[in-house]
Amino acid sequence: MGTLGGKVAVVTGATRGAGLAIARVLGEQGATVYVTGRTTRGGRAPDGMPGSVEDAAEAVSQAGGVGIGVRCDHTVEADIQALFARVRREQGGLDLLVNNAWGGYEGAASGLPMEPFWTLPSSWDGMFVAGVRAAFDSSRHAAPLLVERGRGLIVNTIAWAHGEYLRHLYYDVAKSALARMAYGMAWELRPHGVAAVALAPGWMRTERVMAAHDAAPFNLDATESPAYLGRAVAALVADTDVLRWSGQLLTAGDLAREYGFTDVDGRQPEPFRIPAGV
Repeated sequence: MGTLGGKVAVVTGATRGAGLAIARVLGEQGATVYVTGRTTRGGRAPDGMPGSVEDAAEAVSQAGGVGIGVRCDHTVEADIQALFARVRREQGGLDLLVNNAWGGYEGAASGLPMEPFWTLPSSWDGMFVAGVRAAFDSSRHAAPLLVERGRGLIVNTIAWAHGEYLRHLYYDVAKSALARMAYGMAWELRPHGVAAVALAPGWMRTERVMAAHDAAPFNLDATESPAYLGRAVAALVADTDVLRWSGQLLTAGDLAREYGFTDVDGRQPEPFRIPAGV
């Protein structure tokens, strides 16, 4: 996957889960990573989950990179503006934005209910304000830094199962919107040498998933570590021909076979599919 020394990245929603894993893998490759989230040390995370921006920054630095923790609520435009103004001031540019901040799981500690949409309480704000709009606004403020550098990458992390319905209407529509957003951004950024993709992991053993497993054990054979997604991001940003992927919906499993990386256990899990009978 090469080295990312000298590369500057922003990973949103990086206090735990996929975002933390992506940031740590980028650190292993030598990148400078701004990790964002709403939780700082001494504060309480939504749903009581562990992690803080300071912890995430330390994890990046301990892995070999330079970690910089920034408290940022990606539903607040002033926070986003301040974040990218700081990146410009301190680094002079940007090579990678990973849109991973996602408010759609809050209040759903046991998972999203697979029920008819007309019976569900509204989760519009979590899915579309703290999810889709957060990615759009972050991309809007990051794009000038990427365009000025004449290269770079935006990654929208999404859920995807080979086009199958994700069994929760708000979730399905929001994640589809992020994929379409990447397609549109790619079209407009290509003349400036900047790529944009949507990237889907499989079923990850995040803190939230493992907490659910601890409460009611289930088979983990089909799962993968969050680092698998991180290695996919690192491979993309190290690829000097990353524009060949621009606008596409990619999976960690397919990219593992393309670039030759594995999960932490040496396996190459297949792209995620919804299990039969679910």
